[in-house]
Amino acid sequence: MARIVMAPDSFKGTVTAPDAAAALAAGWRAVRPRNEIVLSPMADGGEGTLDAVAAAVRGAVRVPVTVPGPAGEPVGAVWLRLPATADAPAGIGVVELAQTSGIELLHGALRPWTASTLGFGRAVAAALAAGVSQLVLAIGSSASTDGGVGLLRALGARFTDAAGDPIPAGAEGLQRLAAVDLAALAPLPPGGVRVLTDVENPLLGARGAARVFGPQKGMDAAGVARADAGLARLASFAPAVDAAAPGAGAAGGTGWALLAWGGDLVAGAPEIAALTGLVESAASADVVVTGEGAYDRQSAAGKVPAFVAALAPGRTALVCGRLSADADVSAFTATVSLAELAGSAAAAVLDPVVSIRAAGARLADTLELHPRGVT
Repeated sequence: MARIVMAPDSFKGTVTAPDAAAALAAGWRAVRPRNEIVLSPMADGGEGTLDAVAAAVRGAVRVPVTVPGPAGEPVGAVWLRLPATADAPAGIGVVELAQTSGIELLHGALRPWTASTLGFGRAVAAALAAGVSQLVLAIGSSASTDGGVGLLRALGARFTDAAGDPIPAGAEGLQRLAAVDLAALAPLPPGGVRVLTDVENPLLGARGAARVFGPQKGMDAAGVARADAGLARLASFAPAVDAAAPGAGAAGGTGWALLAWGGDLVAGAPEIAALTGLVESAASADVVVTGEGAYDRQSAAGKVPAFVAALAPGRTALVCGRLSADADVSAFTATVSLAELAGSAAAAVLDPVVSIRAAGARLADTLELHPRGVT
């Protein structure tokens, strides 16, 4: 019996990774009902990471928490408690920045200067208070460029102006920063903090948090330069923290803040694959189907589909909402674009689950499973 693993990322803004995996499976089963199908939804540290882990890890428990959102309004979110392991006898806490301080929570009303990571910090503090042995923090999809100041404040740090008063929230507050006190930071959990990132940008400069991601958060050219200067000001108060470290610029500098706390920055996709068991599943699969909303020239750099293709070379198919003409798809045995399948991008997003199901059926109908498997 052939073994098929469905390991898509979310189709951002339309379909979660678990729903995408289920839709691919439904389409495949309609054509090949006798095949064994394993659902292993994926993520890379951005939006949907918590859902992907919850769907794949037996015994995961969602713990509700209400925190300030990126604009300060109350947001209902969850963090995830994973079962105990030998290395984490009190369990693992998974906290996703996108749920608490993510750009999608602003619903298009961007706040480049006042958006904060305070809510993310409050959710991290809640997981710490629950006594978990280890933290896994997913920091993609941030709304702010505050250098992680809000996060560190929630964990006990102080950031003050020349008068000794707390600086305002967001990137704006960095302009007035005169003193940083990290002495009262909460201790790390016994098993440490692993920080999942989907980018390798440093904190400062041409590839830094402000210059690369600031425009996405509503900054113009002058604002980008100003925000970069503010982040440099912040970094000057903790020179021992490597601002040039890969991932320090992730989430508007939240990567740097977590380095300052003592966390370890790691690539998100491999960590999620290890948590969910995808590495083992892919090794024994006849076909692995992965996907994401848009696949372009940059997708090969650390994104889920490229990582999955490396796990199952010669046996990975790609489904994406839109396939860019400049994308390198040489790592995949087959590709399906939902826009092409539905006739247009607009038609594909009218009912993306139906489109993804159709893509699963097309792959089942066209892919050869030999010699690794039989139908």
